[in-house]
Amino acid sequence: MTNLLEVFKREYEKYKEYIKLGAAILLIVFIFYITGIGCPIKYFTGVSCAGCGMSRAYFSLLRLDIRAAFHYHPLFFTPPLLLLLFINKDRVKPSTFKALLFTYVAAFVIIYLYRIILAVDDIVVFEPQNGLVYRFIIFLRRSINVLFKMWSSD
Repeated sequence: MTNLLEVFKREYEKYKEYIKLGAAILLIVFIFYITGIGCPIKYFTGVSCAGCGMSRAYFSLLRLDIRAAFHYHPLFFTPPLLLLLFINKDRVKPSTFKALLFTYVAAFVIIYLYRIILAVDDIVVFEPQNGLVYRFIIFLRRSINVLFKMWSSD
């Protein structure tokens, strides 16, 4: 039993940063979910990010609806593979690691551009007018215009 505990402690120390990062990400996602923000990138810019639909894909997977998971994000199965790659980074040749990482990023970029340019679904959207930044700029413009009108009428 003591040996098992020692192994657990050693393995925990080895992966503790990944565990903390995962816990932090889950906490942030939970906070965004309960506040109604959802994706912070989409909330602020009005433009979906390359990972848009990933959370919905995992919720679909939890319901064993694989078709819906692929619909929400066709690369939903890759983040666990990326995590395994990073965990085993020291066991993989640097050139192989870089090639796999490049392939992963390229796949995300290609899928993202396909979804945003062709607008094949309503999951990935380009609606900057709905983003907080755009609405704030419009608010500032209107406020400045009101101030100029007030000053020019004096």
